[in-house]
Amino acid sequence: MLDEEGVTFEPHADRLAWPQMEACARDDRKVWEIEDGVLRQVQRFSETTGWVRVLCPTATAPTVLVSGIPMHRIKNTDPLADTRAKIRAFGPVKGRVLDTATGLGYTAIEAAKLASEVVTIELDPAAIDLARQNPWSQGLFEKDNIRQIVGDAYEEAAAFPPGSFSGVIHDPPTMSLGGELYSEEFYRHLKRLLARRGRLFHYIGDPDSGLGKRLYPGIMRRLTSVGFTRVERHPEAFGLTALA
Repeated sequence: MLDEEGVTFEPHADRLAWPQMEACARDDRKVWEIEDGVLRQVQRFSETTGWVRVLCPTATAPTVLVSGIPMHRIKNTDPLADTRAKIRAFGPVKGRVLDTATGLGYTAIEAAKLASEVVTIELDPAAIDLARQNPWSQGLFEKDNIRQIVGDAYEEAAAFPPGSFSGVIHDPPTMSLGGELYSEEFYRHLKRLLARRGRLFHYIGDPDSGLGKRLYPGIMRRLTSVGFTRVERHPEAFGLTALA
């Protein structure tokens, strides 16, 4: 409802004056919420990790910035297209699938369209709280075949019985934020929990960047050393696949 003084948003009768609306319109890098009549940026500080998570708008669904780093590709694409590219590279989705980093839940939601079950792990409770604020993440809480685990993916992967999953989608934070998730020991856990000929997709980043050129050879070597076969690059999805 619009009037001379401002805007009232139904159904909760949240109200903003025009100067607040104008301030919001000027800053198109933020997602906003109204709390007690005050306009606030949608963000969360995590006491678990010490990271600040900020919801950031794109042409479609928002991404999240973790310590200033976007968790989805947004240059010449958007988070939903980025997610679909990962799933296409992963290959046929079937059986039980492990998603090692929930984030906003886009990967788990997309995989759950075909998987019998998706188990998704998130280290940071603040990430789950932020997902609850995001309309594009609601399938994470509504789909019956998605099971959420709040915990350390490194530790949780070690606890699963051998052959628990037909596929793993491993989309970790950058190495600077989660270096152990790129280690040979963690890859050994992923190999063990996959069924025979189970499939792994590992998001790494732009293979043509300076960092990508340094990361890909070492990751491929470590995956091969723990027993993965057919380790193949997928530059269109900024990652690689391998078979257990």
